[in-house]
Amino acid sequence: MIRFGPSGIPLSCKGRTLRDGIEDVHNLGLTALEVQLVRVNLRERYATEEDIQMTPRQVPEELVVQIVRREDGKEVRLSSLDTKIEKGDILYSLASGVADDYRELEEIGTVARELDIELSLHTPYYMDLGDVDGLAQKSMDSIRWGGMLAEAMGATTVTTHLGMYGELDAKAALARVTKSLRTLRDWYKKAKIRARLGVEVSGRQEVVGGLDEVLTIAKNVKGIIPTLNFAHAHARGFGSLNKPEDFTEVLNKVKRATGGRIHTHFSGVEHADGNEVRYTPIKKGDLRFEPLAECLLDGDYDLTLISSSPLLEHDAMYMKVIFERVLARRLGRPTKPEKEERRR
Repeated sequence: MIRFGPSGIPLSCKGRTLRDGIEDVHNLGLTALEVQLVRVNLRERYATEEDIQMTPRQVPEELVVQIVRREDGKEVRLSSLDTKIEKGDILYSLASGVADDYRELEEIGTVARELDIELSLHTPYYMDLGDVDGLAQKSMDSIRWGGMLAEAMGATTVTTHLGMYGELDAKAALARVTKSLRTLRDWYKKAKIRARLGVEVSGRQEVVGGLDEVLTIAKNVKGIIPTLNFAHAHARGFGSLNKPEDFTEVLNKVKRATGGRIHTHFSGVEHADGNEVRYTPIKKGDLRFEPLAECLLDGDYDLTLISSSPLLEHDAMYMKVIFERVLARRLGRPTKPEKEERRR
């Protein structure tokens, strides 16, 4: 199955809540939406009498992601949403902009399933899993908390970037990143988070996450999957994706690493010297969607295409139209423009 959807609430959506966005995506004839976890700011407070014996998932109008409790003279961090809150606990709540509390997240997930909208989640864009800027712990916390939100709403994938090489060589940076990802993989498993943790292919030479690096990570850390950003792969490959067979080669590598289901991003891209400069609308970049559509129809792919174009849902719908047009031509059916031409 091929799903199409935007990276975030559609630009044309009159409401700005996630529920509004899901309903709008459905009305546009799309079947996927990637939730953007842009802000990861914590609010800290002591537990009140009303909180005692509640679990974090039961606290109204807050997304409690962590409890700090003193045990045997030491501070212990508790992240289980089923932990009973005790007197003296310090609660840390996420100001995410995604939802007010876990009950709302669960309701959002229910709406998405009823409308057949596949939800995924993208963590904040700056990550430092190699700890080159001393921000590995903060980055890993963001990915943990993103997983907690994803589980509550039934999202299928949590996608993250990896961070810069900094002064490290590629081998050392990859080793550090891999260690962080193993820790996160184990934490997801212990927390019973069912969403897959996806590592996004990067679009710049100074950022960890070339396609081969991402595939190596997926091979060495069982449970981690590649998130294939076509614009990034194209830019980092000096404009390498042009023909259907170019896409086939990349997709088959990723398919083997994911076990089948593939999560991808697509947009136009301006690039230079093996680096992404900026995303562009699909029609304005040299990364064309038609060859990918041909590739998808030639193979057996179960794939989600998220539009990260500046035009968001407009380019998600454009991809869907192009895909259906290529399919119609293969089946010998006239497309809408061809039908109009025949009437003249």
